[in-house]
Formats: sequence, C-alpha cells, structure tokens
Amino acid sequence: MLEGMHYQNAYICDDLEAGIDLFRGRGLTKEPIIIPVDQTVLTPEGPKRQKGRICFIWIGDLQYELIENEIDEVGIYANCLSNGGPLRFHHICFRIDDWDDFRARADQQEFPVAMERDLSGDADGTGLKFLYLDARKVFGHYLEYTWMPDAMWQQIRAM
Repeated sequence: MLEGMHYQNAYICDDLEAGIDLFRGRGLTKEPIIIPVDQTVLTPEGPKRQKGRICFIWIGDLQYELIENEIDEVGIYANCLSNGGPLRFHHICFRIDDWDDFRARADQQEFPVAMERDLSGDADGTGLKFLYLDARKVFGHYLEYTWMPDAMWQQIRAM
C-alpha cells in the first residue's frame, strides 16, 4: 500500500535541538518551530497516550519531521532502535486525497494498522487525519498516511 504524495521522512531523536542543529548548513533556511504534542491515538488494543515534541523542516519539496519522544504507550517510537547516531529513521508519510476510500482499503491490505487519529471533530478544527501502517517486515519502517484540508496543507507548506 504505497499511494498518495510522499512528502515527508521522519526521524526519532533523543535531543530535538541537537537534531535540528544537524540540518544547519545542510539546507535549513528558516528556524523550525518546536511543537509540543500530547495526544491519545487509537490502536488495535484501544486508546494510548503519546507525548513528545516535534518539528518540521522543509528542504525543497521534502519535509523532515524530527520527533523527540517522552511518553509512548503505543511503543511505536520506542521500538526505533539506536543506530549509533543522533537521528534514527522511522517512517515516510504520504498525503491522501480521498480519506474514506483509503481508510476502507487500509484494513484489507497486508500491513497492520499501528495507530491512527481523526481530528476532524476536535475543537481545534484542523480536520487532520492520520494513520500508521506497520510495514517494517517489508520496508524496514512504518508508513504514515495523512489527510488534511487544502488550507491546512498550505499552512504546513509555509512552515
């Protein structure tokens, strides 16, 4: 299940500021915003909490997401083993145009759903939806899929 527009590579790091520093002089053109995240996601075992800090760095048409994990009840970030370096590759992300069609097919394909969240009914009004498939047995990493309104996509592109 590889579909949509690939726009992001994501990395786990133990020190977000040190991770950001690695991009200085390598295409980073503006200071990234660090975003605290404390959320409940749905998993096959029920709701689980995730807490950490993230930032997004755009270089050309590719976004780099850096994730500093604090609480990971899902285990999706903690299972990303150290490679001896400050950044550990974790997943790629695709933007999906038709979420309902994609979501209906996600349960029918070979990779298990690891976690998902639908923010369309949240008070923040973002409308963002995301889902992680555990594709490690084939690709060695997770696949994330997102859907968002065009206005939100424009905001993300401007970060």
